[in-house]
Amino acid sequence: MQKEPKSSDDAGPSAGAAPGAADSALPQDSAGKHAVSVLWSFGKCLGALLPVYLAGYFGFSICVVLLGLLVYMRWKHSRDGKQARLQSAMYFLENEQDVTTTRVFRSKRELPAWVNFPDVEKVEWMNKILQQAWPFIGQYLEKLLVETIAPSIRAASAHLQTLSFTKVDLGDRAMKVVGVKAYTEHDKRQVILDLYISYAGDVEINVEVKKYFCKAGVKGIQLHGRLRVILEPLIGDVPLVGAITMFFIRRPKLDINWTGLTNLLDIPGLNAMTDTMIMDAIASFLVLPNRLTVPLVANLHVAQLRSPLPRGIVRIHLLEAENLAAKDNYMKGVISGKSDPYAVLRVGTQTFTSHHVDNNLNPQWREMYEVIVHEVPGQELELEVFDKDPDQDDFLGRMKLDLGIVKKAVLLDEWYTLKDVPSGQVHLKLEWLSLLPSAERLNEVLERNKSITVYGKTADPPSAAILTVYLDRAQDLPFKKGNKDPSPMVQISVQDTTKESRTVYGTNNPVWEDAFTFFIQDPSKQDIDIQVKDDDRALTLGGLSIPLSRLLSSAELSMDQWFQLEKSGPASRIYITAMLRVLWLNEEAILTTPVSPLPGEGDNEPEVSPGLSKLTPTSKRPEHSSPDGNFASEGVLRIHLVEAQSLVAKDNLMGGMVKGKSDPYVKIRVGGLAFKSQVIKENLNPIWNELYEVILTQLPGQEVEFDLYDKDIDQDDFLGRVKVSLRDLISAQFTDQWYTLNDVKSGRLHLVLEWVPKVSDPTRLEQILHYNYQQSYLNKIVPSAALLFVYVERAHGLPLKKSGKEPKAGAEVSLKNVSRRTKVRPSHPDAFMLMLFKYQRLTKESCFSHKVVNRSTSPQWDEAFNFLMHNPSEDTLIVKLTHSWGQALGSLVLPVRELLDEKDLVLDRWFSLDGAMPESQILLRAELKLLDSKLAQCSDAEDSSHVIPSGDTAAAANCELRHRSVPVQGGEDASSTRKAQVKLSVAYLSEENRLFITVHACRNLPSFSKDPPDTYISFILLPDKNRNTKRKTSVKKKSLKPEFNERFDFDMTLEEAKQKHLEVSVKNSVSFMSREKELLGKLQLDLCQLDLKTGVSQWYDLSHETN
Repeated sequence: MQKEPKSSDDAGPSAGAAPGAADSALPQDSAGKHAVSVLWSFGKCLGALLPVYLAGYFGFSICVVLLGLLVYMRWKHSRDGKQARLQSAMYFLENEQDVTTTRVFRSKRELPAWVNFPDVEKVEWMNKILQQAWPFIGQYLEKLLVETIAPSIRAASAHLQTLSFTKVDLGDRAMKVVGVKAYTEHDKRQVILDLYISYAGDVEINVEVKKYFCKAGVKGIQLHGRLRVILEPLIGDVPLVGAITMFFIRRPKLDINWTGLTNLLDIPGLNAMTDTMIMDAIASFLVLPNRLTVPLVANLHVAQLRSPLPRGIVRIHLLEAENLAAKDNYMKGVISGKSDPYAVLRVGTQTFTSHHVDNNLNPQWREMYEVIVHEVPGQELELEVFDKDPDQDDFLGRMKLDLGIVKKAVLLDEWYTLKDVPSGQVHLKLEWLSLLPSAERLNEVLERNKSITVYGKTADPPSAAILTVYLDRAQDLPFKKGNKDPSPMVQISVQDTTKESRTVYGTNNPVWEDAFTFFIQDPSKQDIDIQVKDDDRALTLGGLSIPLSRLLSSAELSMDQWFQLEKSGPASRIYITAMLRVLWLNEEAILTTPVSPLPGEGDNEPEVSPGLSKLTPTSKRPEHSSPDGNFASEGVLRIHLVEAQSLVAKDNLMGGMVKGKSDPYVKIRVGGLAFKSQVIKENLNPIWNELYEVILTQLPGQEVEFDLYDKDIDQDDFLGRVKVSLRDLISAQFTDQWYTLNDVKSGRLHLVLEWVPKVSDPTRLEQILHYNYQQSYLNKIVPSAALLFVYVERAHGLPLKKSGKEPKAGAEVSLKNVSRRTKVRPSHPDAFMLMLFKYQRLTKESCFSHKVVNRSTSPQWDEAFNFLMHNPSEDTLIVKLTHSWGQALGSLVLPVRELLDEKDLVLDRWFSLDGAMPESQILLRAELKLLDSKLAQCSDAEDSSHVIPSGDTAAAANCELRHRSVPVQGGEDASSTRKAQVKLSVAYLSEENRLFITVHACRNLPSFSKDPPDTYISFILLPDKNRNTKRKTSVKKKSLKPEFNERFDFDMTLEEAKQKHLEVSVKNSVSFMSREKELLGKLQLDLCQLDLKTGVSQWYDLSHETN
């Protein structure tokens, strides 16, 4: 029985009565609490009378007191009203269905039959807005056509100088959004909306060319389609969404009523051609794989949003057909012939045409195609069969199949009945190929591909991988003859396939932001050839060749970096992101039973005529799960809020006559989460020593924001802001430094930020726990020792409900006090649209009343969760399965310590459920990653041998930060000698064959004038003296302790690096005529004396002469 919810009116008094109930519950004999209460009441009375006393003491008018009282009362009233509205809105959002149902009961006493909460929601409010704004949209369109487009057309051609728009009228019928479906369960970093658009308008647009007495126009347009809108990435700052991406998954249905001279376009044959041309123009930028992306924030990888990695690849085997219709008749049908059939296959804009088989009603093609699938569910395979004729080809049938069915089944080998014809079937074998970010199974894929027989002289062999190349930008390209700027474009070739970028005109620093995808047969034998050319394709501005074998040795088969161009300028380089993904057919995930079309797609159900066999997959139930490639890709950002110095004093008393201090606290925002530190009373140099941990996914443009405020009774005062790029943090892994506060006069913030490395070595757990329990923070946080990833794929053999019906199963995953729930999914996202077009004569109410929900004893969720853990040896993972979060269907209790004994700390198998049927099981993957902080590694080294362990550069830098008492070059600490110093990090990355030098900061710099110098640092790698070995930082204005934190990379071998001498000069940026001294200090380091593999990071003494 459903419990009737309380209304907001009923909730109000109970909420208001809560404090009184709490007071009455206090012990009467608690003398200490009573005394505190009395003192608090006395303090409030004293605070209320103090303004009155001060007003009388200083001789102010009583009006000032009354004015202050009035202001306070208005503030209190507004505050209470805002709080009440907020609580009411929160209650409504949490109990929307109950509140709405209660209101309908109160008003109508009985619920109408059409009321429900469908997956595809009506948006009548949006349609009302469109209807109201439609005349003004028409005014804007008329202004755009008359004042902007018409002059541009007249200027473009001498024949159209008399062109004009004589009438622009959008009519009275506005475009309607008949339904909206939101997807939030696929990816927590995005929101997907499907807008079902229907427009049947009486629009009228007339154009006239007076010179040729020509009139043309449009009177009436119909457009129906499903527009997908993706809001991603979700960010923790205004406007909350990084970009908006829009596209039609399929070509929308378009019908145009022409007028005037363009009536000729309505001629049969010509009408279809013109509509096709218009649809091709729309598809060129708004139908998959084309997307319209509108970035809303800066520093986004627009190319990756416009062309994201595909969901997967479908390998289509077009095998044969049977019982096709005979179309080739002779002597007006007296002699019956056969047909010359061929097939046309489409997936989005990808089209393939088979060869035709002469004079055969049971043709065998045996051809293979590979198509890129960008969106599932949504994209469909469309197949049409035609009879080849000299004039017009005859239609032999069609079929459609949602590729979401192929993804679910992994392998389909079936006969499909052709529609719109009396007879005919086609035999297809469809394989879903997942994208793997590692090369572990590459050899297995290559061996499997050798067994695939490909027919046809021009057929391509099966692919083992796909390559996606994101072309970002180039810098310092050479000029053309005459020192003119080039108009560069790029040709990217892989084997025999070449693709071209767009042309950027008149610049040697072009930005393309294009993406290209290639099918790769053998990554170990193929290269990426990149040629940067001028727009005439004759002048080559530079080139580059990247072996794909280099990608195979990279982390996650990806490279994201600058590349030096060959046969180009000395500083010419290009920024490219290359991602390789291995194509894997997961045979273990193939379903045991045939997969029928999703509910609502009855038209696609395969039908087989009597006498024909229907082939179905015969594989077994999958033994292991098949999570998405992004599973377990999240990381942990550890934020140590240490202290601040020199903050601005905001608490001034007596109208500023008595200068006070501040009560500072910090708000931290990252990844949509927010944290707030404790308030430090009356301190301009507060020490917080607080720790925060956040699970994040690497997203472009994401930042960690620190806002400092002074806590006040009314409105908190702003004390400064710091923003740190998450991408830079991930690149550096660890940073311990002071950050200057922005937007204020003074102040700086001390932060220790670490992107904690994830390891799968269980022997490190004891050391990690030992280090973590030694740490002490004021907010009582113990650092997490591990990150647990859980993937809940499916269940099998669940018990039925008490009523005998199949359950709506949901899974709740819990670890200590943290719980996550799966979602009960609708069976098919297109069910509503199919129903709407199939039953167009039904009312809107009846259309929206349908809701198809999965009921199954073998549900499939495909959802991932993650949890932070303090001690994996003691924690337990609990999974509970219930029907709609009510009736229990079974549970699983999994001690996390079992993962410590598994290879790579992974458990991936079927688990039996307690409290269920004997055959009830759940397929689950649990993966444990230990959080091995660099500080914990350095602590181990300090305890053992006091030697910095060999490893990457970040480890060495971190250990240096832990050993702050290590003397700098010169033998004495700078605090005692006051010598000018510079802090550098020098290391060599063997994986990238690159030397990098990081300039952190300077201190104790001399000043040769009354103002501090405008400092910058220049350095050179001797003995070479050219542009490639010279670098300099940005200029820091008027500072004796500038902070740069700038990194510089040099491509060279380790042997070449050891032969270099680093000469560093700290300089004052002065004008040419200035008498101020330019050189502030100098340093020379012999790199052969440094341990470049381990890396060195420390302070060095500066001198006026070379060391």
